[in-house]
Amino acid sequence: MSFWVGLLWLLEAVDTARDHRLDQYGIVPRQVGELADVIPASFMHFGYDHVAANSVPLLVLGFLAAARGLSRFFAVATFIIVASGVGVWLVAPANTNTAGASGLIFGLFGYLLVRGFVDRKVLDVVVGVGVAVLYGSILWGVLPTDSGISWQGHLFGLLGGVAAPFVFRRS
Repeated sequence: MSFWVGLLWLLEAVDTARDHRLDQYGIVPRQVGELADVIPASFMHFGYDHVAANSVPLLVLGFLAAARGLSRFFAVATFIIVASGVGVWLVAPANTNTAGASGLIFGLFGYLLVRGFVDRKVLDVVVGVGVAVLYGSILWGVLPTDSGISWQGHLFGLLGGVAAPFVFRRS
């Protein structure tokens, strides 16, 4: 997860050095060509404050989600990123540009809440309860309260995260 977050910071440094040209890899809704940006958008941010706000939750939630295996983690993360990005593409206001790791963060939150119950692992249920206590207040982020924040990415990331334990259920 340190590498992942480091990559986000490196990309933001490159973006800043290149006059924010990487911002074009955000998602502009309902333009077919923008579907190619669903995955890259989750690695792009609109400034250092944006990437800073996502770094600690991504480190913590990503570490907890990856603790049960990297191959499952990468599959879950990809699933969440696609769910969040496609949701943004379908629902966000026209002529907006959405980027950032917060859809993944909301998805990992939802995944960790549900994973223990689906896999029937007591330790994972305990982790989910701890995550709910520590990060439960992020659920306010799925409400359309700030026009500069993509509640759509948050909501669809969360939904993807809740669905992921069922899709990637351990037998």
